[in-house]
Amino acid sequence: MKFTVFAAILCIWGLHSSAQSSYSLKGAVTDSAANTKLSSATITVVAAKDSILKAFAWVGEDGRFAINNLPKGKFLLMISYPGYADYVDKFSLDSAHTSQDFGKIDMILKARLLADVIVKAKATAVKIKGDTTEFNAKAFVVQPNATVEDLLKELPGIQVDKDGKITAQGETVTKVLVDGEEFFGDDPTLVTKNLRADMVDKVQLYDKKSDQATFTGIDDGKTTKTINIKLKADKKNGEFGKVDANAGTDGYYEGQLQFNKFKEKQKLALYGTLANDGKTGLGFQDSNSLGFNNIQYVDGGISISNSGNDALDSFSGYYDGKGIPVARAGGVHYDDKFDKDNQSINTNYKIGSIDVSGITTTTSQQTLPTGIVNTKSGENFNDYAFRQKLDGTYTIKLDTTADLKISADGTFKHFNVNNKYNTTTFDSLYRPINTDERDVINHGDQQIFDASAFYTKKFKKKGRTLSWSLSESYNKNTTKGTLNSTFDVFDPTTGTETGPPTIINQYKTTDVLSSVINSNITYSEPLTKKTSLLFNYGVALNNSSANRITYNETSPGVYNQFVDSLSNNYKFNQLTNQVGAIYNYQYKKATFNFGTKVSDVAFKQVDEYTGNTIKRDFLNWEPQAMFQYKFSQYQFFRLNYYGNNNEPTIDQIQPVAVNNDPLNITIGNALLKPSFTNNINLYYNSYQFVSGQNFGIRANFNNTYDAIVNNTSYNESTGVNTTSYRNLQTETPYNYNVYISYGKKINPLDIQIGLNASTSGSVTYSYIDAEPDMGRSHTYSGGLYLYKYVQKKYDFYFSGGPSYTFSTMSLQPLTNNNAAGFNGSGDFNLYLPLHFGAGSSVNYTYNAATQAFSAEHLTTLNAYIFKTFLKDDKLKISLSGNDLLNQNLNFTRGIAGNTSTQTNTTGIRRLFMLSVTWDFTKFGTIKSSN
Repeated sequence: MKFTVFAAILCIWGLHSSAQSSYSLKGAVTDSAANTKLSSATITVVAAKDSILKAFAWVGEDGRFAINNLPKGKFLLMISYPGYADYVDKFSLDSAHTSQDFGKIDMILKARLLADVIVKAKATAVKIKGDTTEFNAKAFVVQPNATVEDLLKELPGIQVDKDGKITAQGETVTKVLVDGEEFFGDDPTLVTKNLRADMVDKVQLYDKKSDQATFTGIDDGKTTKTINIKLKADKKNGEFGKVDANAGTDGYYEGQLQFNKFKEKQKLALYGTLANDGKTGLGFQDSNSLGFNNIQYVDGGISISNSGNDALDSFSGYYDGKGIPVARAGGVHYDDKFDKDNQSINTNYKIGSIDVSGITTTTSQQTLPTGIVNTKSGENFNDYAFRQKLDGTYTIKLDTTADLKISADGTFKHFNVNNKYNTTTFDSLYRPINTDERDVINHGDQQIFDASAFYTKKFKKKGRTLSWSLSESYNKNTTKGTLNSTFDVFDPTTGTETGPPTIINQYKTTDVLSSVINSNITYSEPLTKKTSLLFNYGVALNNSSANRITYNETSPGVYNQFVDSLSNNYKFNQLTNQVGAIYNYQYKKATFNFGTKVSDVAFKQVDEYTGNTIKRDFLNWEPQAMFQYKFSQYQFFRLNYYGNNNEPTIDQIQPVAVNNDPLNITIGNALLKPSFTNNINLYYNSYQFVSGQNFGIRANFNNTYDAIVNNTSYNESTGVNTTSYRNLQTETPYNYNVYISYGKKINPLDIQIGLNASTSGSVTYSYIDAEPDMGRSHTYSGGLYLYKYVQKKYDFYFSGGPSYTFSTMSLQPLTNNNAAGFNGSGDFNLYLPLHFGAGSSVNYTYNAATQAFSAEHLTTLNAYIFKTFLKDDKLKISLSGNDLLNQNLNFTRGIAGNTSTQTNTTGIRRLFMLSVTWDFTKFGTIKSSN
């Protein structure tokens, strides 16, 4: 089957090549009045019927252009050059007229025009302005009431998947701006799903440089694929939005409201969602909007974080398709420019909560020097998280050379956890060793406040700049909860209990506070036209505390017996001084830089219970180097290296036991030292605009010296693991991955097709009963994708491919978890007469059986049908079915240390939903404020 598919693809490519070889055009572009050849003018060929882009080219140095491999049909030729009026002409190609020679085309400066318009025709579809590709929205036709996401699907070189993820020229778009400003933060889908396509004037696609590179002019190789949505002038004053109401079987529901009000440069936007069908926000990134991010100290030193390892269970608020969620989310955005654009403000408020309940079953296999231990466990979880965040940014241009940016944000989070566990451990013959039934009830609050100021100054000498940043971060996290556990130990040979069960009833509290102040000054100095130096000095002060207390229950509901072996109260003070220098060379298409940062970290830890003090001093190096060669705007190569120290976390160095899971006890090691990691990244990307062909390679490799790894002791009589930490002495763990992709548009079929291949792997180490255990894992995979969009008719997307994983542990080399797999997904949408439409999507996952786990496969099938009403299809009624095969399951496999796991979790079951969507708009004319 696989060879048949690839043969078909090759045949299609061959037909594509032969079908287009006989049609072409040529010509020359000049300004005869100025006796100038207009080299680099843009040549665009679009279909006369629907303005679909057919070819794109630049005029050569000799002023001539030629385009081959065109299909037959009727077309428009459009020529653009900065400062000149656009030239537009019609032409046809057929069997009797296979080539069109336009001869010498004389362009006219706009300044010389006596009339406003030289040629009245369709707008130029695409223009290249420096490093920016600009699409004219007028040249692309979309459905009435279409969103920006629908418009993006029409643009050549851009694909949007079913979750709203955008890929442009082979790269993922991570930022979408509106008139150059952020809109609801960094989530692209809050723009693409919220704004209407008929409001858009231009769509600009470019690689956004880092703030530092933009300011200093020194290219650091860090770019973000960015889309900027430029609105029409008459769409910057009005109101628009959407109301979406859904009711389903078995009590499922979903509601959504969007409202936007624009007035010149002021933008106000609101949204709200309420659902229990798996929808947690507006787009593919918004499910993270309720997340609890770890707060870590930057630029070296000990990490202070609330990772959950040192406290009872917590809930991040992130929904990954596991369990049944009830999600509520809302937000308000406002931004404005004033004082002749010298001042601006951008602010957001988001609020949301989520309840998730479900059942998880986990099978795991642990390798030991003496054999294999198997574990089966079940979890019944009921989690809740609430979050609200307010942030704002104020920017002022102090003068023509200096800017000041002030930002602040405040966040409040709360979570509740009520989880029940049951676990059984078996020996290699599946005879029980122990059982544990455990209940965890926990709740917590977190307050976060961040503030920063960023001052930039440019001097008269080009490239000489100065910047100063000052920031403060405050984080307070409090959790309280109970742990109740009944633990039984069995004799595997007889199957009887070895004694009475161990009962744990404890009350635990955790209070973690972190206050960090950072200051950094950066200065850039050009040495020559090609070279420059960048210097920085930073200082940071971190004052933190962590107080964790455990009490035993002395009578029902009374916890007053202090457990000193499970309690600790530490205060931390940390002072960091950092200096750095980077040398940069840039000439024509090549950029090369190298340098390092050095941090001197003084750390002091005080045990408030005993008065013991631990002082640690670190000297951290952060070397870096980067080489980039830009062959053209659409083709570049980048290779970079950076090294960094990884300090032990507080959990890893505190010599206090943690018994949240009585089967797996952890304890810190105060003698740990930092590790050092080397990282190498390679990236190559090539894109051909007309053919839609893209080829990319992404690869990275990292290895770690003095790596911090688990050091586990296994008690064979009880089945309990006690894990500490240690530094590796001679072993060097590493990770790697390589991803290669190729895509091309098949013009006769007007379909985008692509192939990809990847490999990834790792070598990890851990110690089991003082013996090293090396884990090897290598995965190889390949895939195919097909994408086609025909406006007002249909669109479809398919991607999928096989994989195979080799996985072994050195302690038990005859036992492995080698397995094949396959992942595939697709969706199809059909637009029918009389304003009807229908569509379907499918996802398929297969994991083959291994020595430890049975085979599993999952097929999720969804479908819908709709009809639109009213003018411009403003009202839409649809009926949809979710998980029609009623699979109702999610599963994952993974390896951590010497343990392999497979987890199954219940999800949203089959449901049918009736939906009503109403779009509303009201736009007016703009009254100038000048």
